[in-house]
Amino acid sequence: MARETYINAALTLALVLVPLWAWSTGQAYILTLCTKVAILALAGVGLNIALGLGGLVSFGHAAFFGIGGYAMGILASHAQIMDPIAEWPFLIEGTKSMPVIWLVAMLASAFAALLIGALSLRTSGVYFIMITLAFGQMLYYFTIGWPAYGGEDGLSIYVRNSFPGLNTLVPAQFLILAYVILGLALLFSARLARAPFGLALTAARQNADRVETVGITPFKLRLVAFVISGAITGLAGALFADLNRFISPTMFSWHTSGEIMIFVILGGVGRLYGPVAGAALFILLEHLLGGISDYWLIYVGALLLGVVLFARGGLIGTLAGREVAHG
Repeated sequence: MARETYINAALTLALVLVPLWAWSTGQAYILTLCTKVAILALAGVGLNIALGLGGLVSFGHAAFFGIGGYAMGILASHAQIMDPIAEWPFLIEGTKSMPVIWLVAMLASAFAALLIGALSLRTSGVYFIMITLAFGQMLYYFTIGWPAYGGEDGLSIYVRNSFPGLNTLVPAQFLILAYVILGLALLFSARLARAPFGLALTAARQNADRVETVGITPFKLRLVAFVISGAITGLAGALFADLNRFISPTMFSWHTSGEIMIFVILGGVGRLYGPVAGAALFILLEHLLGGISDYWLIYVGALLLGVVLFARGGLIGTLAGREVAHG
């Protein structure tokens, strides 16, 4: 596992050095790009638990990303206008506190993942892909027709939410916050993969019949993994909405699900730092090619095709060789 460990260490070093350089030279835009990488990588970490460990090809993770974003938007907007969300049967007020918003976003996303997973995990293959996609699109069209929170135009949050001891409007401080959360998510993912639950989930992905013979139900393993995956992706959605101070139905779009999937595939499915490498590469290409052509995603598509055909382990898998994934 030494080679992949070195690659992960190099990525970590790059994630530290690039923002330090940007901060020292006063380039706030680069700091914002690094924050975006960290948040999108967090969404990829969530999907990688379902896809990399459980083999669940979900094309509807935008549902959880959007739920997290709208949890932030709803709570923050009501705090912004000082109007309670509900007064009966009990008072529910808005809040600008990030920890509270994150908790609500994760719980709401986990609950949605529980419901969606309980239905979709009874299928497999292309049926599972299409059902998860359908749920995401249902929420997308629901928010388009939800005028209370902007409908198709979305909703702006004028002041970024607060975190104790930090000024989150300062790009460097918000970046540190996003980095810490990403680091904790990566640590959790690594520990989960080595825990008995993670090992059983991997075994169920490889051969579900053998797992059943020892008294373990693959459906329950996959459902728990799907719920954990949804909660982490929902947290990323809340952070992304806070970064932009804006929510819109596009957070639920299948394009968003596709992008999260691209992060994982480009970096390496099942690789611990795969989502980080994939998100960083995607944002780098967007930054470099977006100014050259409005059709820069064509180049990303060609790169993705090359990875799928010739480097199925993604960027990290290609560099690390045939080492065991998620190390």
